Amino acid sequence: MNILVLGPGCPKCTEAEKNVKTALQEAGVEASVEKISDFQEIAQMGVFSTPAVVIDGEIKCVGKVPSKSEVIDWVNL
Repeated sequence: MNILVLGPGCPKCTEAEKNVKTALQEAGVEASVEKISDFQEIAQMGVFSTPAVVIDGEIKCVGKVPSKSEVIDWVNL
């Protein structure tokens, strides 16, 4: 599983990355987590509001910090 956290590094983006990593640990799920900060790369994915989370190429949330429980639901499907 490949998870991308998209955002420039603002506090909300940092919180989104932290929630993703914590949720993976709590769920016992192995995944690579990559932080993407480049706006051009983010825009090429069709995302124009951050933070955003992409799991295996599927955009899961845009413009908000996902809760740990949301992330756990996404990775346990």
